[in-house]
Amino acid sequence: MQRKVYYLSTCDTSKRIMKEVGVDDSFEQQDIKFHPVTEEQVEHFYQQTGSYEELINKRARKLKDALAEHPVTGDADYKKLLLLDYTFLKRPVFEIDGQLFVGNAKKTVEAIKEALER
Repeated sequence: MQRKVYYLSTCDTSKRIMKEVGVDDSFEQQDIKFHPVTEEQVEHFYQQTGSYEELINKRARKLKDALAEHPVTGDADYKKLLLLDYTFLKRPVFEIDGQLFVGNAKKTVEAIKEALER
């Protein structure tokens, strides 16, 4: 069983969700602040979601400034943003047995719990 979580150690929401779903030593954990996602990982996320925009944390404080400097004209521009700064990745991101769960929406957290029960 493959289990991985991409999270931000300074994000209380990430930590709360990880605790809520029971992240333990069976999970590979990647703190994106200290180990940013690679281009290969971002491309893997894209293969699962079909959209770079879906991976963007639109609440990121730095996003407005980044969009002013790097206007988005297509999905590929969102990929560039994801690689530009770790705060632009919507989090947490859970990978469980080939399924990807992105973000902190209640329905996403419930889906993570269901996947872990299987």
